[in-house]
Amino acid sequence: MSIAFVFPGQGAQTIGMGQALAEAYPAARAVFAEVDEALGEKLSETIWQGEIETLTLTENAQPALMATSMAALAALKAEGFGLDRAAFVAGHSLGEYSALCAAGALSLSDTARLLRIRGRAMQAAVPVGEGAMAAVLGLDAEAAERVAEEAAQGEVCQLANENDPSQNVLSGSKAAIDRAIGLAKEAGAKRALPLPVSAPFHCALMQPAADEMARALGEVTMQNPAVPLVANVTAESVSDADRIRALLVEQVTGRVRWRSSVEWMAAQGVTEFWEIGAGKALSGMIRRIAKESTLRALGTPEDLAALKEA
Repeated sequence: MSIAFVFPGQGAQTIGMGQALAEAYPAARAVFAEVDEALGEKLSETIWQGEIETLTLTENAQPALMATSMAALAALKAEGFGLDRAAFVAGHSLGEYSALCAAGALSLSDTARLLRIRGRAMQAAVPVGEGAMAAVLGLDAEAAERVAEEAAQGEVCQLANENDPSQNVLSGSKAAIDRAIGLAKEAGAKRALPLPVSAPFHCALMQPAADEMARALGEVTMQNPAVPLVANVTAESVSDADRIRALLVEQVTGRVRWRSSVEWMAAQGVTEFWEIGAGKALSGMIRRIAKESTLRALGTPEDLAALKEA
């Protein structure tokens, strides 16, 4: 049995996430306290008692989801399920930073600050209303990519996320995404719909944010991870800190190859995927990719109790 620890991305956030872990485990509570200190504000209060609109702001959601994942990991360690169980770590978009923090490549405080910078930079890269993203259901990645190319017409329109065999996400300028939605339906997509996002992530329009992250990542200490990272943009493992730094910059404008990443891990013998943090979105995707694998979503004390029983 080989296990991968995987970490969720934006969209998984909910008010109250991680609060039960913080109440049950001092180590989890300490994670939220350290993130609050690193950011110089009570992000934990926003997560537990705030408004969902405030939490969903990219600059808040990114460090908040990472903090929740690291709190869940701290609780797992307290129960005797440490990183030594994992053959690989991986994360969906911002979850890649959670994975690197989990593997000791980045400190918790640096990860929180990087994600605050990343969230603000991604939000600022494109004026509100000029970019968009759309989910395309029922077409494979190659067909979705053809739709993007046809819809571009001189504007930016790219395949941003390969989530699972029949769910892909396009990103780019609003007019091009609007065209892509119509073209996807003509190409046989079951559904093609705009996503409620504040910016067009993982496309060329994010280049100003990539430049900002290159500067920010150049100023932090990064170690080689204790467990290999399966990187979003290559869908293969990497353990060299300098290479990871470059891939994190590339990831801002590049494709999140989640389906390919899960397929690669399964091909290396991974039979269990532990989704550490908020929600079960990755488990749903993995179920459609690596159908024979065992899935565990670990984000609450009840989840940890069930793991101990198993």
